[in-house]
Amino acid sequence: MILSDVFKNSEFSRTSEFRTNPLDNPVVVQFAANNPTDIADAVGLVAPYCSGINLNCGCPQRWAIGEGIGCALMEQPDLVAEMIKAAQWKIKETGQKLADGVTPPTFSIKIRVHDDIRKTIDYVKKAEAAGVDYITVHGRTRSQRSTVKVDTEKIRIVKEHASVPIFANGDIFSLEDADQMVKETGVDGVMAARGLLENPALFAGFKTTPIHAVEAYTRIALGYGTNYFILHHHLMMMLEKSQSKMEKKHFNVLPSSAALLEYLESNYGIEFSSRPDWPWKPQSNDEFRVGL
Repeated sequence: MILSDVFKNSEFSRTSEFRTNPLDNPVVVQFAANNPTDIADAVGLVAPYCSGINLNCGCPQRWAIGEGIGCALMEQPDLVAEMIKAAQWKIKETGQKLADGVTPPTFSIKIRVHDDIRKTIDYVKKAEAAGVDYITVHGRTRSQRSTVKVDTEKIRIVKEHASVPIFANGDIFSLEDADQMVKETGVDGVMAARGLLENPALFAGFKTTPIHAVEAYTRIALGYGTNYFILHHHLMMMLEKSQSKMEKKHFNVLPSSAALLEYLESNYGIEFSSRPDWPWKPQSNDEFRVGL
C-alpha cells in the first residue's frame, strides 16, 4: 500500500516505492487515499506502467484510520464513489496517450464487511455505479482481528448481490484454502496477503516455501538493490515454517546480507558465490521508474 499524497509529491517515494519492468506483468499497484485529487494524481503517474490500480479501503491499522484512509473509508461510501470516478477519469485520459495495443489498467477497491451486511451491499452498489471494475472483499469487520475466522457467508452474500467480479480475501494459506473459499462463496477469485508472504509459491500448490523460491527471491532482491531490512524480513517469513525455534533465533539476528547469504549456503545448500548468474536481474534492460 502506497500513500498517494506522498507518492505524487515525493520523487524519493516514486523511485523507491514503485519500480517495474516489461517482464513484471501483470502488476497491480495499491494506493491509500482520502480524497479524489490525490488518488487521481497518483493513478495518472502509474497508469502507463501497470495492469491494475487498487484503492485500499480495508487497512485496519490505527494510524491509517487516523489519516482517514483504509478502514476509515468503510463509513464513507459516497467519498469512495467520488474517488473511483476521479481515478477512472484519469485512467481514460491516460489511456488516450498510451501506445497502440497497450490496455489501460483496471481500477478496483479492497474493502471489509460491516456488522450489518446490508451496509456492505449498499457500499458495493455505490462503487459499481461509480465505475469500479472489480472488488476484493475481506471477510472480517474493521474491529475484528486476524484470529477471528473469516465470515464466508457475508462474502457469499456480497457476491450474490454484485454485478462486478468479486474476489475474496482472508485466511488463504494454501491452494486448498483458495479452492474452498471459491466453493463456499462463489467468488470470481481469491487474494492472499499473509499466506503469500509466508509462501510465495502458494498458488502453485506448495505447502511451504520451496527452496528454489527462496533462492529466486534472494537473487532478484539483491539484483535490484533491495535494502537489507526488507530482504531479511521477507526471508524470515518465507522460512518460518521450515525452521526450528533455535534456527529462527539465529536467522532473525543475522546482521548483514553477507551473513544471510553464508547462512543460506551453509544450511540450505544454495550456492551464491560460485554461480555466475549472481546477482540476478531480468534479461530486459528496461526498468520503469515513475517521475513527474
